[in-house]
Amino acid sequence: MAHDKIAKYESFVDTRLKPDLVSAMAARDKVMDRQRVFTDLAKNIRMLQENGLKKMRTMVNLGSEVYAQAEVPDTSSIFVDVGLGFHVEFKLDEALEFCGNKLTSLNKEVEEHTRQIASIKAQIKLVVEGIRELMNLPEERRNTRISSF
Repeated sequence: MAHDKIAKYESFVDTRLKPDLVSAMAARDKVMDRQRVFTDLAKNIRMLQENGLKKMRTMVNLGSEVYAQAEVPDTSSIFVDVGLGFHVEFKLDEALEFCGNKLTSLNKEVEEHTRQIASIKAQIKLVVEGIRELMNLPEERRNTRISSF
């Protein structure tokens, strides 16, 4: 009877909790990538403003790491991808404000994903401790962490 419970709990960890953990970590990584994009954009906008560049030459990624030279004749405004395939033209100050607001929102998303990850890890630890009790194994040291997940 205990073996059935142990198998059931192990199955729950393997089929539900571990995939949920992997999914939550991937979602957080995706949001963190978006954070980096907006951080870089804000940095580039500040560089344009600080250097007073009115026009510039740059390299543009056309896809598949194929680049082409481009000339920007007027750097007073910029198009920003605001999501869902929409690009909005902003003045540089407006774009910086948008980036700040977007980064605030993304930071909250990262925090939420981090809380979710911690919750899943705690659930895994709880189930593993339950399995250990059912098997009458000695308790692990308190400082051990679930690092393999």
